[in-house]
Amino acid sequence: MRCLVQRAAFGFGQCKVWQRHIKCPIIFSLCLGLIFLSGFFHMKNKNYVILKSHEELLIPSMSCRAKTNVMFLKTHKTASSTILNIMFRFVERYNLTVALPADQLMHLGYPKIFLASFVEEFQAIGQNYNIMCNHLRFNPSEVKKVMAANTFYFSILRNPISLLESSYIYYKDYAPAFRISKDVNEYLASPMKYYHQADYEQNSYARNLMWFDFGYDNNAEDNEKYIQAVLKEIEQNFHLILIADYFDESMILLKHALCWDLDDVIYFKLNSRSQDTVQTLTPESKERIKVWCSLDWKLYLHFNQTFWRIIEETIGLEVLEKEVNHLRTRQKELMETCLSEQEAVGKEHMKSKGLLPFQSGAANILGYNLKQDLDNRTLRTCQKMVMPELQYTSYLYAVQHPHKKRKQLGLPLLWTTFQEKTQLPTSN
Repeated sequence: MRCLVQRAAFGFGQCKVWQRHIKCPIIFSLCLGLIFLSGFFHMKNKNYVILKSHEELLIPSMSCRAKTNVMFLKTHKTASSTILNIMFRFVERYNLTVALPADQLMHLGYPKIFLASFVEEFQAIGQNYNIMCNHLRFNPSEVKKVMAANTFYFSILRNPISLLESSYIYYKDYAPAFRISKDVNEYLASPMKYYHQADYEQNSYARNLMWFDFGYDNNAEDNEKYIQAVLKEIEQNFHLILIADYFDESMILLKHALCWDLDDVIYFKLNSRSQDTVQTLTPESKERIKVWCSLDWKLYLHFNQTFWRIIEETIGLEVLEKEVNHLRTRQKELMETCLSEQEAVGKEHMKSKGLLPFQSGAANILGYNLKQDLDNRTLRTCQKMVMPELQYTSYLYAVQHPHKKRKQLGLPLLWTTFQEKTQLPTSN
C-alpha cells in the first residue's frame, strides 16, 4: 500500500513527545496451550481501516471485523520477536493456521529469498494459511502463493543507528565482518576493512539489514532513483510499516488497522538484552552508520514520516495518547500478576530453563520468571506472554503438524510430552 507518502510529512517536532525506545531482539504445565490468554476483551467495532490505495484517505468503518489473514515481515533486531509472540497468541485465540518453517528450521529459509516450499505442508494446505510471521527474506510472488488474497501485510523498522549496534552484539560470532573487530566503533571506523561482499548472506547483518530483509540488495548503490522505486514498491506490497522506536504507539496503530482488541496487542518485551552488553556509539560512529547503512537510513526516515502521518489522519494524537496509557496500564497489571521480579532478568537468574531465550553472540538475552502460586488459568496466560520465539514456534509446529518430527530444542520432557497429546487446531 502507498501510505499517503506523497502528502506533506507529519512534522518530526510533533513526534518528540512520543520518544520511547525499545531495546533490541520450567517445566511447562501439561495443560499449557488448551486455553488461550484469559481476561481478553470481546471484539468490538473499531473506528478506522487501512486502505490499499494511496489516493484514498484512511476512512472510518462502523462494521470493522478482526482481520485473521495477516502477514508480518519479521525484520531483525526491531522488536519483531515481541510481535511474533503477539501473532502466535492471536493464532491460538482464533484457532488459526500459521505458515511455519518446514522440517527442523526455525525460519522460512532465511537468508535465502523466500520460496513457498519453505512452508511446512505447503503442497497440501496451499493458499489456506491465516498467519505468517517467522523470519524470511521477502519475496511477494512466493508469499502470495501461501497467503490469501485479502491478507493484511505489515512490517516494522528501527532507527539504523541503534539497530547496527544491536546487530553487532547479537551476531558478533556469526557475521564475518563483525568477528575480527574489537568493538562496534572500531568496525564503523573502517567497515570495508572487515566487510566483504562475497559473504553477503552472512554479512547482511553488518550493512543495510532491513533493506536485505525486504528482499533487496543491501550492497546496492545509493541511487536516488533506485531508492524511490524501492520505497514505492514497499508501499504497494505493505499496508502498514510500524516503527520500533515508538513501539507502544505502533501497537495502538496496529490494533486499529487490524480491528483487534487491546489485549490482542498487550506484550512483554521479548528478546531484549541486558544493559551491560550495550556498547556506546561515539558521535562519529552514529554519523558513519547513516552513510554505511544509507539505504536503511533513508528507508527509516521515509516510513517514520509515514507512520506519524497515518496516526494524524486516523486515530489522532489525543486518542493515541489515551490508548497508549491504557496499554501501559494493562501491561503493568499483567506484569504484577505474572512476574516474580516485575521485570526481565538475565540468563543467570532464570529459574526455568524451559523459558530461557536463545542466547546469541555477546548478548545476554533476558527472560522472565513467573510467580509460583498462579492458578492454572492464569499460569497459561502468563506462560504464553513470556514464551520465547523458538519454544513457541516449536510448540505450534507440534500442535499443527502432530505427525511430523518435533523441532529439536532440547526442551524438558514434560513440555515435549504435552506436544504429543495436543490436537491439531481447525483452520478458519
